Amino acid sequence: MRKRVAVVGAGPSGLAVLRAFQTAKANGDEIPEVVCFEKQENWGGLWNYTWRTGLDQYGESVHGSMYRYLWSNGPKEGLEFADYSFEEHFGKQIASYPPRSVLFDYIEGRIKKTEVRDWIKFSTAVKNVEQSDGGFAVTTCDLTTSKTNVGYFDHVIVCSGHFSTPNMPSFDGFERFPGRILHAHDFRDATEFQGKDVLLIGTSYSAEDIGSQCWKYGAKSITVSHRTAAMGYDWPTNWEEVPLLTKVDGQTAYFKDGSSKTIDAIVLCTGYLHYFPFMEDKLRLVTANRLATADLYKGVAFIHNPKIHYIGMQDQWFTFNMFDAQAWWSRDVIMGRIDLPTQEVMISDVNDRVAREDAGQDDYDAIWYQGDYVKELIDETDYPSFDVEGACKVFKEWKGHKKKNIMTFRDNSYKSVITGSMAPIHHTPWKDAMDDTIESYLMN
Repeated sequence: MRKRVAVVGAGPSGLAVLRAFQTAKANGDEIPEVVCFEKQENWGGLWNYTWRTGLDQYGESVHGSMYRYLWSNGPKEGLEFADYSFEEHFGKQIASYPPRSVLFDYIEGRIKKTEVRDWIKFSTAVKNVEQSDGGFAVTTCDLTTSKTNVGYFDHVIVCSGHFSTPNMPSFDGFERFPGRILHAHDFRDATEFQGKDVLLIGTSYSAEDIGSQCWKYGAKSITVSHRTAAMGYDWPTNWEEVPLLTKVDGQTAYFKDGSSKTIDAIVLCTGYLHYFPFMEDKLRLVTANRLATADLYKGVAFIHNPKIHYIGMQDQWFTFNMFDAQAWWSRDVIMGRIDLPTQEVMISDVNDRVAREDAGQDDYDAIWYQGDYVKELIDETDYPSFDVEGACKVFKEWKGHKKKNIMTFRDNSYKSVITGSMAPIHHTPWKDAMDDTIESYLMN
């Protein structure tokens, strides 16, 4: 009998898996039966924007952390699909930092060319995955009817991401703060904070970008509180970085250095948790957000049961093309093209990756570390090779542009590592581009 493969999630990672199997089928290979479960009404994962926060219309936790005016915070030349360039999709080269709607259109464009939408059960939440007779029993719920179903699969590939369950710290005085407190996960529209003094807690990319969004759309001031070190960019005059928040008294925030600030709103940019409550305990990945994830051989196969695969669980420099590399590798393991070693060897692989990441000195080492990882997976499959080193150089340029001016780095352009063509400069500087629709962006 044909193997059956369950894929959890139809975001970029899940769609990469479907694309990998579809490509094998198009080449004349016999593939397993692939069933993808997506709790949202459409594909795209985080890029499938919703205005909703908290719970959705079915009482499920809202997956998306996407906000209205988000633009890519890294150059598109570092995430371009090797088998589907931006030029192929749009019919021309486009600027290097697309807004949300443009990237969603690109993700969707590649998958629309296939028949894999028929493989996806939308509005279907995975409730439980447990071992059963050498395979897995997968319990799902059709959210439109509230009916549950149990299916049996030989493999499960978890593609639900790790930017959906917020890490939510608390500080003294939060319960009496008269303004709004929210996590970056629930941030939707920077215009809400126009004319307000906004406090951000954390120094992640969320803090950097949400603060920039609020500045762009007219916040009165931005204050960023850090635990260990300031981000250190040359911020605008109404932006300051301060040590960790110690307490809030009314509208006054107090910080570890003794300073204080009157604030109107607090945004927790404190990261996300790897959270898979639908997985049986012994199948559940538990890891910190790092480049070398715990317990995943080659960053994909769960060493305690290698019929379970996790895609896209790493901290990320590379994104879409890394998910592809992992998906092609996962497919080839499932189809018997790649043999897995003993558990002892897999454990050694995990430990080696952790040690090599720990030996890195800075972000540039981390970029090349992940680039080498992507190349390693590509070399073991038939995923189209691309200039991974060139992509690493693009990321290095990007870091330099951010250090030069954090508010203008999106006004730069880079050369595609897939087609070799140079991106045009966007017609409007990012700080002035209030219309981020796909129609406006593609006017180049």
